[in-house]
Amino acid sequence: MKNCKRTTIGGQALIEAVMMKGPEKTAIAVRLPDGGLSVEYMEERRWNQRNRLLRLPLIRGAVGLVESLVSGYKAMMYAAEKSGFADMEDEEEREKQAEKARKKAERLAKKAGKKGGKEDGSSVPPPDPAAAQPPDDGEKTVPPDEAADMANDTAPAQEGEKKDKGESALMAGVMGVASVLGVCLALFLFMWLPSFLFNQLNRLTGETISNWRSIFEGLLKMAIFVCYLAAVSLMKDIRRVFMYHGAEHKTIFCYEAGDELTVENVRRQKRFHPRCGTSFMILMLIVSILISAALSIGLPVLTRYTAVWVAVKILILPLICGLGYELIRFCGRHDNLLTKIISAPGMWLQRLTTKEPEDDMIEIAIASLKAVLPADPEADNW
Repeated sequence: MKNCKRTTIGGQALIEAVMMKGPEKTAIAVRLPDGGLSVEYMEERRWNQRNRLLRLPLIRGAVGLVESLVSGYKAMMYAAEKSGFADMEDEEEREKQAEKARKKAERLAKKAGKKGGKEDGSSVPPPDPAAAQPPDDGEKTVPPDEAADMANDTAPAQEGEKKDKGESALMAGVMGVASVLGVCLALFLFMWLPSFLFNQLNRLTGETISNWRSIFEGLLKMAIFVCYLAAVSLMKDIRRVFMYHGAEHKTIFCYEAGDELTVENVRRQKRFHPRCGTSFMILMLIVSILISAALSIGLPVLTRYTAVWVAVKILILPLICGLGYELIRFCGRHDNLLTKIISAPGMWLQRLTTKEPEDDMIEIAIASLKAVLPADPEADNW
């Protein structure tokens, strides 16, 4: 069915949540641990609203990518905390600690029982409870061990609050470190490794394949990217995120078709959308192949040393992002044979990054989309 509308509203699948970004505001709908649904708006000031220069072609693509990474990280942190995913990560560790505490209590109980008899194994009559009872002088005497246990069991609420804050800060730190390591890994896999492998292969062949550098590096990047997506899609938690990704696409398709946003209407929509972030990533790889080919042929001296070539590829990243964004924007505004060809690689790759969602996931996507719909129906048109 041909879509009636082409919207600029875009989304991002999160942990048990969906974020939708409209022309005026951004909302996150999260499935709560008790099964309820929460919708919150993100406080943000979009960079392209601060300076007209950031809205210029080619520049706006790189700016939008960085902005999406920043807001996506904040949204992921929020969704992980709100959905209870952060608590689930520590559940196994808490169970281990509880098991250790139980075993320790059993050992102490056995030790206390042994003290009630003689070392030679003979038993003595238990003391008279009445005789052992201290006089009631208005104050209750508590054994030292029991007093310590009571103190531990009645810890101040402030300590619990400090612990929660500490865990949140720790999680934020872990996520931050993971993000930095992820960037370093991406630079290694997509920048350094292809160049290094090609240089080694080129030397072995007597530099007879120098003109094939960009093709070799580009195909290797795509192979790494596809293999990575295929591998993570097998993980249970990531698979659920990909299901929310499918719900996001289906919901936007339903909105663009002009149908009422219901679970039934959304469910029958396609899950492959031409203006997806996956399509943007694969387009960036294709554009990088073309630009790298032009540079390697026009200025072959840049490719002589791996470190220099990697630095050059990092420097041209904003240009690659800008061109990739303009291509996605072009596909968003037009529907013809050319745009279908441009969108084809991303549409194929979405078979890995989107899965058929469950009804409760569709409900989340619908709630998130409804929260960002502009008052003016024309405000979100391409």
